[in-house]
Amino acid sequence: MLPMQSMQATLGTPTSSALSRFSTSTQDKSSTAGQTSSTGPQPSRPSIIPPPSKSKGWSTGASGGRMRRIIAEDPEWSLAIVPLLTELCIQHIVENFQNNPILQQLLPEHKQKVLDHLSPDLPLAVTANLIDDESYWRRCCTQRWPVCHVAKHGGSWKRMFFERHLENLLKHFIPSTTDPALILDLLPLCRNYVRRLRVDQFLPPMKLPPRPRSGELSDSGSEAEVEEPATDHYQLGDLVAGLSHLEELDLVYGVKDCGMNFEWNLFLFTYRDCHSLAATIKACHTLKIFRLTRSKVDDDKARVLIRSLLDHPALEELDLSHNLVGDRGARAAAKLLSHSRLRVLNLANNQVLAVNTTLTSINLSCNHIGLDGGKQLLEGMSDNRTLLEFDLRLSDVAQESEYLIGRALCANREAARQRAPNPSCFLSPITAKGPENPAG
Repeated sequence: MLPMQSMQATLGTPTSSALSRFSTSTQDKSSTAGQTSSTGPQPSRPSIIPPPSKSKGWSTGASGGRMRRIIAEDPEWSLAIVPLLTELCIQHIVENFQNNPILQQLLPEHKQKVLDHLSPDLPLAVTANLIDDESYWRRCCTQRWPVCHVAKHGGSWKRMFFERHLENLLKHFIPSTTDPALILDLLPLCRNYVRRLRVDQFLPPMKLPPRPRSGELSDSGSEAEVEEPATDHYQLGDLVAGLSHLEELDLVYGVKDCGMNFEWNLFLFTYRDCHSLAATIKACHTLKIFRLTRSKVDDDKARVLIRSLLDHPALEELDLSHNLVGDRGARAAAKLLSHSRLRVLNLANNQVLAVNTTLTSINLSCNHIGLDGGKQLLEGMSDNRTLLEFDLRLSDVAQESEYLIGRALCANREAARQRAPNPSCFLSPITAKGPENPAG
């Protein structure tokens, strides 16, 4: 330790000699002032003033004491802008979060500050199972996609992020080119959050095979024939098996932006695709909604899919609209109604009734058809020329749909009357409302 005198000299505390000189100077000044006031002006006497210090960084005060002057390097520096130690620690945690993700050990107020400053670009392996804060996942979503409808994802930003992220990977997967591990490695991170998958594009292999020559394939169209060009798409079996909470699967086998590279094979839902998908949805016991639209699903493929859904424990809605399903596929769908918990069946814009050349009568009385069902029946009859009777009694079909169905039936009956040798056989009334009696 330094002696007391050394510490005083170092800190600028006046020494005893300086104090004695200061007192002497003060006495002289006071005596001089007294003499001046009593006898008048006197010649000034030099006062004893200590010589100025020559040491740098010191200033001489009026009292003779030495004081230290501090000059800051930053002229705008002040004690008010010095960050707190807590803030410095939070900043350090944020900057090193990828290598050392400390979060659960923090106090709630410090934890929220860390989450507010984390980058949305952190690896999912770090954030997926660690961060549940919705504000963080909202920043992740809005940074990646300009339009975000979180209500379509159960109101959860984290669920929305993983569902859309997985959908994007599936839509850009190229068979025989993209590594399947790119998708399967995501399973441990997203299995608890993905409940819906909507994939409106499946890409075929990069190099399409040559088209088959005429006569190579049979025209019978049986389910056993699977000889097709090798344009199979990504097989969903392993992925769906790992999604333990999947409830909705909405698929379209086609290409959205093919441009000048258009090929019909880009929109081919192959038999191998069909059988693989059938096994996938059969094994997914949590599936409630299954949609396969605009994928050229014909009768044979529809029967394969529907057969896999018989006695499904959870399926409530089946949508095969905008395909090539005909009467055979429709009969398979009708069988499904009695072997499932199905509430909604959509076969709109298919070939049910349109290509039928033998059916003349349909009885759908006492059924819950509804507004949409009536429209689908009307679409199915748009190209039908053989149907003569359509029983819709006690079925809640919209009056407009029932009226238009009646008009179509009248046109078919008139054409049949002209072709028949005995026109009188068509005089029996039809049970759907016709134009003559639109009110029933």
